[in-house]
Amino acid sequence: MKISFENALGIHADALSLRSKRLEILAANLVNADTPGYKAKDIDFRTVLNGVSAESTAKQLRTTHAAHISIGAGSSAPDFEIKYRVPTQPTVDGNTVEAEVEQTEFARNATQYQASLQFLSGRFSGLRKAITGE
Repeated sequence: MKISFENALGIHADALSLRSKRLEILAANLVNADTPGYKAKDIDFRTVLNGVSAESTAKQLRTTHAAHISIGAGSSAPDFEIKYRVPTQPTVDGNTVEAEVEQTEFARNATQYQASLQFLSGRFSGLRKAITGE
């Protein structure tokens, strides 16, 4: 029986990739907290992940022969739109980075990234046990 990693891992691989990209964006915001005119950026994680989930459901193809290739083979990172964060307290120099907000979002996203890694680790462990017959 063929193992499909997409079926085994579900949306969690895409979520991990998306969380990684979000960490990069939030880190860039923190680094540029004192840069005049810098606009804080972020992505709407929930909306992007819901779009990926709906897209993967819509793209399910039925194969009529064992030699057919599934559409999910070699999936890439999810597409997302970077949005600008609206500050609660605008600054005189035009910078919209609020360090406290960025640090909170970074910590929250890092925790969720770790949780996704642990979940995937558990899935791989279960697959390994199933394959080896433990």
